[in-house]
Amino acid sequence: MTSDTDPAAEVAAATDRLTERPGDDAAHERRARALLRLGRLEEAERDAAAAVRLDPDEIRYRELLAEVLAARGAHGDAAAEFGRLARNDPRQVAWTLAEAAERLEAADPERGVEAARRAVRLEPGNFDAHLALARGLIRLGDAANALPAAKRASDLRPSDAAGREILADALWLAGQTAAAFHEFRALGGELGGAHRERVLAKARSLYRSQAGWLGRLVARLPLPFAAAGSPSHEMRRTSGGGEVDGGWLRPRGERTVGAAPGLVSGWPRARRC
Repeated sequence: MTSDTDPAAEVAAATDRLTERPGDDAAHERRARALLRLGRLEEAERDAAAAVRLDPDEIRYRELLAEVLAARGAHGDAAAEFGRLARNDPRQVAWTLAEAAERLEAADPERGVEAARRAVRLEPGNFDAHLALARGLIRLGDAANALPAAKRASDLRPSDAAGREILADALWLAGQTAAAFHEFRALGGELGGAHRERVLAKARSLYRSQAGWLGRLVARLPLPFAAAGSPSHEMRRTSGGGEVDGGWLRPRGERTVGAAPGLVSGWPRARRC
């Protein structure tokens, strides 16, 4: 089934096929994929599960079931399916990465980190593996290990915005607030849409954590705060002791290591092979 095929027509054709030949696993797969495209996720799950039941050894069906579960928000079940696929073929790093991503979505960062570490061992030069590892370690509040993982991801793809954001998150968690703020500020000037809003929200949160009352007031005003993307040369001080350049705080000192608020990435997961 190609992406330009009418999914409703695909559902009808697969249903006709199943009427003629009940138990046709390929027809269940075809209908599940079409239903997934239509957003009819519960029905898609039933058909994908039927295909798996009819042919448990067909990898394509299990991967489809995992994708449907993930789309439906059943991240723990999706992680289990991807984990099963990865164990059956340990060389397929994409499934291990998918398991890591679903573990994190299921609020299970410990097992997400375990899966990400397996992916790193499989492919030490895989950017997405190091990114997933850093993301999981940040969720755990493990600054000591998150920062090296984030730096490795950033080294592998220096210009990748997701890598730069996760490095800023790790720097913030490690208490290196000036460097984190600098990266959030740079990303805020380069990104657009929801990605820009997310990094600006992090910058505001970091700003408020370091600034005095006046700085916290400025951070609540979206337009003045966002307009500070091109800092002026004038410097002034907030009541909290930080320096403000064009509305952006340059923290005077680094805060202690600890879980920083707002460390959530909105970047899409890597496409599976």
